[in-house]
Amino acid sequence: MTDVAAPAASGRRLWLYKRPFSIGIAHECWVLIESRMSGMTSRLVIDGEDVATDFTPVSGTEAIRNHHLAATLPDGRRLEIEAGYVNWYNVGIGVRVDGALVHESHPGKRIAFPEKMARMVAEKSANGEPAYDPDKLKRNKVPILVDIATGLLFFVVAKLTDLKTAALVGAAVGLSLVVVQRFVKVDLIGGMMLFGVFMLLVSAGFAILFEDEEVIKHRSTIVGLVGAVCFLFDGLVLKGRKLGAGIDRYMAYNDLDRRRLSIGMGLTGLVMAGGNSLVAWAFSTDFWLLYTTFLDIPVSLALIFWTISWARHGTATRTPAPA
Repeated sequence: MTDVAAPAASGRRLWLYKRPFSIGIAHECWVLIESRMSGMTSRLVIDGEDVATDFTPVSGTEAIRNHHLAATLPDGRRLEIEAGYVNWYNVGIGVRVDGALVHESHPGKRIAFPEKMARMVAEKSANGEPAYDPDKLKRNKVPILVDIATGLLFFVVAKLTDLKTAALVGAAVGLSLVVVQRFVKVDLIGGMMLFGVFMLLVSAGFAILFEDEEVIKHRSTIVGLVGAVCFLFDGLVLKGRKLGAGIDRYMAYNDLDRRRLSIGMGLTGLVMAGGNSLVAWAFSTDFWLLYTTFLDIPVSLALIFWTISWARHGTATRTPAPA
């Protein structure tokens, strides 16, 4: 009864969708759709037996098509199934027997790759590679993990001791990694770890020098301005070769203009620093705490998304990753 065999997707499973259906016969019928970092695989299972499969990769023009599963039933009828996204996060199936629709998992919903997401995964970068490339994160997992580990270390030490001690420990770890990097080929510090340590030291120094409540409220402004200047210098003078390249490692895109990425992050820092300063001067301490804890998060996220979009529409300024 098997019609099609497709290559199985590799990588760890992210999600499994189960879509049972009935075709008027005493058989247990399922479509199992697996989402993985490498792509999506669908399987038609009848009475526990795989009878058809289909696969689409995670990016490229092939990624946006619907899956098509087909089999010939024991009584000779033709079973055909269309599977695919019905929105950004869910998938559905439509089942036909001899061309007649007999089942819809999401009645009235159109099975089609979401238009905005389709543009993202089907685009090509300037060098012909897929613009959207989740494997890029896997290739850069070591420096990303180093960045995360140093951040967690700072958080734990700060909780157990104080900001000054945490910053000094973070700086010591950062300098140690710089020394270790000279003796190993694996990239350890190619991400944002060193810049993060520097910003922690700036923040700690500010906390040590000033204890007045009104001055402390402006710490985010001062630290934000320092970070913004660093990003703008990297973008305008260094063309994104340092901080832009570090942030690029966190993005699953191959078409980012690193110069624009740094400039955009610098402008984001300026806006956020200005917003913090305005709230600190114009409103009460209680409202300032509310703003810095909750209200500035959606603003910063919106600015970061704008930065990524702007960087993707520039002429990519790329430098080779360290060997």
